[in-house]
Amino acid sequence: MNAPKSTMGGLERVLPLIFNKITVTFLIICLVTTGCALIKLNKESSQVLASTVLVGRISTGFPGKGPIIVAAYAMNQGKREVVHYTVLHDYGEFELMVAKGNYYVFAYWDKNSNLIYDAGEPAGQYGGPKIVSAPAGGVVGDINIAIPGKAQNIDVSSGFEISSVKPHKLYSRLAGAIIDLDDELFSEEHGSKGYWEGVSFFKEFGGNIYFLEEYDPQKIPVLFIHGAGGTPKGWKYFVDNIDRTRFQPWFFYYPSGARIQSMSYLLLWKLQNLQNKYHFDQLYITAHSMGGLVARSFIVDHGARFPYVKLFVSLATPWGGVGMAEYGVKQSPAVVPCWIDMQPESAFIQSLYRTKMPDTVSFYMFFGHQGSRNPFRSNNDSTIAFSSLLDRRAQSEAKMNYAFNEDHESIIYSEAVLDQYNVIINSFSHPSGGYLKIHFSFNHPFEGERPEPTLILQPIGKKRAEMEIRLSANDNGRVLGPFPAGDYLATFGALTAIGKRYVPVTIENNETSELKYVLTPDNIIYGTLISALQSKDWAAGMPYQENFTIQSITLRGTGSHRKLRLLEGEDVNIYDYVIPRADCYYKGNFVFFGLPAGEFELIIRAQGYKPFVKKCFVKAGKQNDPMLVELTPEQ
Repeated sequence: MNAPKSTMGGLERVLPLIFNKITVTFLIICLVTTGCALIKLNKESSQVLASTVLVGRISTGFPGKGPIIVAAYAMNQGKREVVHYTVLHDYGEFELMVAKGNYYVFAYWDKNSNLIYDAGEPAGQYGGPKIVSAPAGGVVGDINIAIPGKAQNIDVSSGFEISSVKPHKLYSRLAGAIIDLDDELFSEEHGSKGYWEGVSFFKEFGGNIYFLEEYDPQKIPVLFIHGAGGTPKGWKYFVDNIDRTRFQPWFFYYPSGARIQSMSYLLLWKLQNLQNKYHFDQLYITAHSMGGLVARSFIVDHGARFPYVKLFVSLATPWGGVGMAEYGVKQSPAVVPCWIDMQPESAFIQSLYRTKMPDTVSFYMFFGHQGSRNPFRSNNDSTIAFSSLLDRRAQSEAKMNYAFNEDHESIIYSEAVLDQYNVIINSFSHPSGGYLKIHFSFNHPFEGERPEPTLILQPIGKKRAEMEIRLSANDNGRVLGPFPAGDYLATFGALTAIGKRYVPVTIENNETSELKYVLTPDNIIYGTLISALQSKDWAAGMPYQENFTIQSITLRGTGSHRKLRLLEGEDVNIYDYVIPRADCYYKGNFVFFGLPAGEFELIIRAQGYKPFVKKCFVKAGKQNDPMLVELTPEQ
């Protein structure tokens, strides 16, 4: 039932053999003749569209390290059936992949690593328990669970078995897990599985950022991102030849056949959790091939939420997409999800250049010119055409573009490439700036976990240069930065400060300014609209895609009658509304700020859909969870 290895090397590895439609057709026929390979690929593609990723955080009241097991289960004829579980080596973030349906999520400290919830093992559950409704596609967040230091009663009975299949090693999927580059997890076989069987890979290994050693605050983290079919092991030559006294290598290991936008979103989630834990103020990114697209998508789409990236070096990245991916999408009976994004005119490729990379990121391009030269193919590096490697949109933002006598694969094993790379990272220093010291406290008791504040800095007089800095609930007194010098408006997202909700602050080079806040929940009702009609191009792990013509969104009750302002167009700066706490709707997301305590009726009317009506409750001092509103088509 296994596909021949010749078909498992990833699109990038077979591209050198493909120079016309006849060869592509022959490749597709070869895939079809493997039988089981085609069946698997079709099944994987269907699961990507029918699945959802559940994310949250585990907090613990015990000092011991993992493993912590987090599991999602469904009820089937009165019995609990685990649909997915994950392993953490410490408290922190988790991800679970489930099909559309209703689930419960719980976590426990598996002291003896037997994948059985034994009596006496500390455990916690989401809610009391609370049902998690998963749509088809996207992400469901904020599934946070606290595990106390002592055993307590939860809805799951002791002796419950998570899985009858016991892996020989429980790999942690928590960002920052320490591993050796020679570990079998990074084998070529697993890299190929991540490309051709992305769902199976994610369920077995997840997607994670791995360390080679304990975090060192004196060293600059360098994040390496592999390309299609690759693994972190491919970076061994680089890792062995950079200054390890100055730099600490990190590796983003992900199912490379997945939709690229979903992987950039996963990268954001992982990096935010690492930054929340270690408080590093700079990060260098180095990416090979398709990994460069993951990196740029992350920087362009989420740069405001993660302003710590200072340097980005790409090697042999197909900035303009891959023509054969487009042909594969049109002609192949089964499609690897990333092919959809790799098409030259795809919505994803277009989105990479919707905005420029932040001025705070220094970008360098490397490419090889040792490729195939024949009348049937355009000039290339043996895999990617020069027209894509040297796409003018990417070139226009690069500080330098270096060419080497290497091909697509040898570029990450080249002494000349490494010498130039070391010159860049050894001499690089990001622009000077200033710092902020944040003091905050909560003036109201909270049920369960305290919310995690997000500080928003909006430069006065500048558009689309905002920064979001996530804090943990225990980060009072933390020094943040450096940030570009200038005048800003500062506020906290999802929380409000007593007194002024947003205050001006000036940041000066090499100086530390201070901000002080007393925080309380802002009594908001907010959420995201989804629809089954979106599922055609809306895969597991991808941010929700707006696809509605909204007629009105209103909220009535407790002496209030509000109607949302509907914002449209790419030139909208959402921070112009979020910072002053103005009710609004934009690209599938809605929010009502500063509501009085009481009962409300939410009414959403969208063209082609039935009206959505729901009772909502606001309790003083309690932060509401975000809503996931699934609209029903009229027909």
